[in-house]
Formats: sequence, structure tokens, C-alpha cells
Amino acid sequence: MAKSDDKITVEGVVVEALPSTTFMVELENKHRVLAYLSGRLRKNYIRILLGDRVKLELSPYDLTRGRITYRFTTAQAQQPVESL
Repeated sequence: MAKSDDKITVEGVVVEALPSTTFMVELENKHRVLAYLSGRLRKNYIRILLGDRVKLELSPYDLTRGRITYRFTTAQAQQPVESL
């Protein structure tokens, strides 16, 4: 069983909205990942739209699915990734 520190954290851009609050996210290396909202984002009614830059957690066991844990604001999304 994976511990919380075994998660892989990556960033990507939402390219497609699917049913049941799932999204297709394109990573910086052009791979596409099926992602769902974390409980904290659901609880606080954080809206995810097409083109939003998000932070994902991936399990080392299945790199095709992930959990969206953070949505960058528009000001943060315009900054290069290295400066964050």
C-alpha cells in the first residue's frame, strides 16, 4: 500500500471535462492523465475549467490516473513553472 509520501506530484493543463467531475489533464511532457477532484476541492466548491493549470498527485502504481489537489490562479498560471 502506498504511503502519502510515495505520491508523485506533477502539473498540467485541463484539456477536457468529463462526467462525474473527472478531467483529462495534459502534463508538461504531453502525456494525458485521467484525473478527479480531491475531497477538499469538492467541499469548497472549487471550479475547474478548460485551460486551468492544476497540480496532480499520481500513484506510483498507476500513472494514467491522478487526483487534482490544487488549481493555480490566473496570475500563478502565467508564471513559468520554475519560479513557483
